[in-house]
Amino acid sequence: MSLVGAGPGDPELLTLKAYKRLLAAEVVLYDRLVSDEVLALIRPEAERFYVGKAKASHSVPQNEINQTLVAWAKQGKQVVRLKGGDPFIFGRGGEELETLVAENVAVEVIPGITAASGCAAYAGIPLTHRDHAQSVRLVTGHLQHGENTLDWQALARPGQTLVFYMGLSNLEAICVALIDHGLAPSTPLALVEQGTTKHQRTHIGCLQLLPEAFQQGEIKPPALLIIGSVVELHAKLSWFEVTAADAIGFKEGKHQTNQEAGNSMNR
Repeated sequence: MSLVGAGPGDPELLTLKAYKRLLAAEVVLYDRLVSDEVLALIRPEAERFYVGKAKASHSVPQNEINQTLVAWAKQGKQVVRLKGGDPFIFGRGGEELETLVAENVAVEVIPGITAASGCAAYAGIPLTHRDHAQSVRLVTGHLQHGENTLDWQALARPGQTLVFYMGLSNLEAICVALIDHGLAPSTPLALVEQGTTKHQRTHIGCLQLLPEAFQQGEIKPPALLIIGSVVELHAKLSWFEVTAADAIGFKEGKHQTNQEAGNSMNR
């Protein structure tokens, strides 16, 4: 039984061990954020089960997923639980592992590149930088029982980068809370949409001026929220995508991927 991180989308970001497990899998239970390109690596004869979750829409309750994993594993099947990003970073992998261990199921955890590092790297935004940030905080953007229960005072401290997972629907509330607790309204932010895929777009704004694409409802999940002065580096370090045209207060420009640049040089 393997709990496998599928990474943020680009199939070439899979670890070699994850790739080997997908080739050997007889049963795969996969989440909503696993990309089609990663799913295409599963051998055709393997049984696939979608158990993904979206806001207010869970295809299968978590407890049922846990028990299904146990049932398949105890049948002696080669089972892969495939999760977007990394299983242990907002992926409920810890809950599933607890159940499997309690049921005496032999299990391994194969880490994946989490969205914070993958999407930030593809957007040209270093999460740490000696001139900008000496620490990184990974934060859930979901409100617990509809309430803001995060330590906003700690999150508003300078010298750090904030990365909010699943924060798109609560973006305005997050920005207001950070400003109310002392973070400068001009602090830059980035929304990385469909990170590491061919559909990636990075939308730049700041706490008091959200990206125009967000205001117009054009950004679709998954979208990762990055807040901090490191976002300023996107304008000159972006290497993967065409920069979104709604940048506020920073240099706009079009950028080629390394592959595109090479192709144009060879023409």
